[in-house]
Amino acid sequence: MRVVICDDSALFRKGLALLLDRVGVTIVAQAADTSELTALLEKQPADAVILDVRMPPTFTDEGLVAATELKKRFPALGVLVLSTYAEGALAARLLESSPRGVGYLLKDRVDDASALRDALERVAAGGVAVDPEVVSMLFRLRQEESLADRLTARERDVLRLMAEGRSNAAIARALFLGTKTVEAHIAAVLTKLDLSQTPDDNRRVLAVLTWLRMEGTGAHQNRDR
Repeated sequence: MRVVICDDSALFRKGLALLLDRVGVTIVAQAADTSELTALLEKQPADAVILDVRMPPTFTDEGLVAATELKKRFPALGVLVLSTYAEGALAARLLESSPRGVGYLLKDRVDDASALRDALERVAAGGVAVDPEVVSMLFRLRQEESLADRLTARERDVLRLMAEGRSNAAIARALFLGTKTVEAHIAAVLTKLDLSQTPDDNRRVLAVLTWLRMEGTGAHQNRDR
């Protein structure tokens, strides 16, 4: 796998490159800002990029804006955004703008090289990778009367793991369920969220987005927790 790292900290870039090199990830280039990143990708093809959500010059959401633009310019490119804090609104923005081939992880997780490589492989393959802490935060905060109130506790567990980008088999292992049972739960979630099947839409992503949009709309903790 060929990866480009974009972060304004040279020390962080070099440390991350060394970490990923140990697990077989090839770092083809490093960039200090989003402009440099775009220029590098024009010359140096890559399978995925890693970039900080807060980049120069304003250190607000430059990385997020760049991620959206990169997906438009290079649709097959996997984009993994790193953040110091669990910011649900930014994660939701990323998934809404580019529901395929993107990820949002906390920087605290990058010391787990295998997990980071797994996230990179997922986004490079067109999947989604969302930090479990971000998912948990978003699932605690939801609108009181919403479509998600139709879901059972087990269906919410399945949807939470879907939001992390896990496959049916991985969800089954995590919840100690059979794969067929997981498939049945997913089918129930999609039905209860009124997500009819269409040729172009990824309903798993739409189900996650339905939940993520509830963040910041007067949500509260689940009553059954």
